[in-house]
This record gives sequence, C-alpha cells and structure tokens, in this order.
Amino acid sequence: MNDSLTEQSMTDEVIDDGPAWNVGALVNAVADALRARFNPVRVRGEVSGYVRAGSGHQYFILKDAEGQLRCAWFRRAAQNQEAAANLRDGQQVEVLGRLDVYAARGDLQLIVERVQPLGQGSLYEEFLRRKAQLQAEGWFDAARKRALPAYPASVGVVTSLDAAALRDVATTLARRVPHLPVWLYPSAVQGADAPAQLCAALQRAYADHRALGRPAVLLLVRGGGSLEDLWAFNDPELVRTVAQAPMPVISGVGHETDFTLADFAADVRAPTPTAAAELCAPAAAVLQQALARWQERLHSAAQRRLDAQAQRLDGLAQRLGRPSALTAREQQRLLRLEHRLRQAMAQGVARRAQHVQRLQQAWWAAVRQDGERRLRQADALQQRWAQALLRVRERQDQRLAHAAARLTLLDPRLVLQRGYALVTTPDGAVVTDAARLTPEQALCVALARGELDVRVAAIRSGV
Repeated sequence: MNDSLTEQSMTDEVIDDGPAWNVGALVNAVADALRARFNPVRVRGEVSGYVRAGSGHQYFILKDAEGQLRCAWFRRAAQNQEAAANLRDGQQVEVLGRLDVYAARGDLQLIVERVQPLGQGSLYEEFLRRKAQLQAEGWFDAARKRALPAYPASVGVVTSLDAAALRDVATTLARRVPHLPVWLYPSAVQGADAPAQLCAALQRAYADHRALGRPAVLLLVRGGGSLEDLWAFNDPELVRTVAQAPMPVISGVGHETDFTLADFAADVRAPTPTAAAELCAPAAAVLQQALARWQERLHSAAQRRLDAQAQRLDGLAQRLGRPSALTAREQQRLLRLEHRLRQAMAQGVARRAQHVQRLQQAWWAAVRQDGERRLRQADALQQRWAQALLRVRERQDQRLAHAAARLTLLDPRLVLQRGYALVTTPDGAVVTDAARLTPEQALCVALARGELDVRVAAIRSGV
C-alpha cells in the first residue's frame, strides 16, 4: 500500500514538473534532436515492401534481424542513380540518408539520398534457389503452357474472401462478362497456413472441373505486397499443384513489378488481379460488337443473294415473256428428239440382228466342228474296242488251247495205252488197294482196247 502511494507521488511529481508539450511541438523537437545527433547516417539492411508511387517517389522498409526502418526515396534524389531503377524486395543495400520524423503519423523514417546495392537478401536467395530447382524439374517449361479458351463458359477464382483483389476481380468480371458464372474457392493468401490452403482450394477447383466441366479457366489472384507478403505463392508444392491443373490457370499475384514462382507455373501471368480478370474472357461488349459485325455481314450476304436471285428471276421472266414461241421451240426440239430416237432404234435393231446372225453362224460352225470331232472320237473309240476285243479273243483261244492240252494229258486212256489197266468194282468204284478185296470178288478191268470181267483168285499183300 505504501509502495503504491509512493509511485503515485512520483508520477504526480513528473506530470507536474515543467510545461506540457504540444504533440506537434514534441514531434518537431524529437526530429530536431535526431537530425542534430545522427545525420547524415549510413544504414545497411534488406529491402522489403518496395513500392514505386505514380509521382516517382519510392518507399520501402529497410530491415534486419533486430528491427526495421521506413525509408522514403524522393524522385529528386533518385534521379540519375542506377540503383533507383533496379531496387527490389530482398536486395541488400547500404543507404545514405537523413533520419526524420513524419509528423503526420509520428513515424520515424529515413530520407534516402543514395542507395548502394550490396547483394541479395536471404529471402530472395531462397526465391532464386527454389526457382532453379522447380525449373530443373520442368514445371516452368513453355511446352506445358496452354492457350486460354476463346469463349470460356465459367470462371473460377482462388483468393481470400477479405482480399481487395477479390473485389477488383468481381468488379471487373461484372463489368466485362456479367453473363459468365463465377465459382469462388476461398483460401488464405498470406501466412504460414496459406500454401496448404491454396493447394486445397486449387484441388477443389480441379475436382469440380473433372466432375462438372467447370470452371473452364481459373484465376489465382492476390493484391500487391512485399516479398514476405507474397511468399506463400513461392511454395514448391503450390507451384507443382498449379502446374498440374486440368484447366488453364491465370496468375494475377501482386503488382506489375512483383513476380512469384506461381507466375512461372501458370499458363498465363497477369500483372495485376484486375488484368487477370480482363484476360480470362473477352468482354461482353466486344462479343456484342463482333456479333453485330457478323449480323451485318450475314444481312449483307443474304441481301446480295436475294438481289442475285431477283436478277435471275427477272431473266427467266423475260425468257417466258412469249409462251407461244417457247412452245414452238420445245415442239421442234421434241420432233428432233423423236427423229433421233427412231434412227437410234433402227440402227440398234439392225446392229442386234447382225449380232444375232453372227452368233448363229458361230454356233453352227461350232456345232459342225464339234460333230466332226465327236465322229472322229467315236471312230477311234470303235477301233480301239475292236482291237481290244480281238486281243481278248486271242487270249481266250490261247487259254482254251492250254486247257485242252492239259485235259489231254490227264486223259486216263493215254495211260492205258502204255500198258496200264483200270480196275473197278461192278458198281464203278476204282480199286486201288488189294487189301480191300475178297477172294472170288467180281471186278471189271478196262484195257486200252476192250474190257475184262474177272474174279479174284488170290490176294497178295505188297507195295
């Protein structure tokens, strides 16, 4: 309790000690103290948040690991300095200037007189390293780029719901192509979670395109900012996702001087989100003008065709002006055609009669030739048959003679003539074995000339 009273007493003493400062007077006093104590001053650091105003003045933040300082480089001081044209985010520089206080906001700033480049900042070096790696992987190849559809049926937009870029794109699309449906895929565009959210938003758009055929073209947009602000669009996974899009992608990230790795992977890079919205589809007014021109050309072509047909009709009407003359000409034409037809028919009949006569003559000649050939073949065949029959008869005669000779040789009478006799029983059985006979058995003996009736007197066994 006593400590609180003591602190309160000390505070009252400080407040009551001396006159109160006016805000502007205090700011000016601080500015005077800075000018007297530090100016001129040299500062080294990394450029961030670089902006070139339309007036030609340049504004940026000079930073290092421990702090940052706002800088203003006015056009007068930047004239004829090479660094003024090449200054960009991520660059390491040494700045010569004067410390001052911007009274309107009470901000400490450095009024730049000269800038000496020292090299690239660590963030920019990482940017270059990632760019080289992704380029070596082929994600930036020109062969992968696709032309934008001439007349897309729908447009998709990947950006933050709170981004000013969304308002710019929506305004531009509503003004230029109010007839096109727009599909929004929200995502964070800055911060540590932005790359993953951007990849997820792109994948949702890709899934819709594969399933539904829309959107036909996709805009990836964000407003301007420093290299740190746009760093999410340098994420390697996001770059690969952009390059694998099934539809053309337009990258409109940052201002005209800002470049991200997503720009190199997209099919088309637009300098601003508004420019991306202008590139995605031709304006309705332009299409209407083109349609009006085509309508005019079609009307003119139809009118010329009608005029030509009208002239042709007039010519036909003139030719039909006197029907009797036309009828007479047609009658004469019919008579000529009839005469030509009669002549053609007569000539055709004559040609056909001659042809039939030639065919008859050729047929009779062929018949005669065939008959003569057949007669010759019949005579030759008859001769061959006669010769064959003669040879058969000769062979039969020879066979008969051989058989007769063989029969003659087998005639038993020839054997009897050599002194042999044929002994048979009264019933005609030939006797060949004496053992089968009995004494006094009657036998008949046939000789070469004549026969004998005998009786067995005795039986002797032998060979």
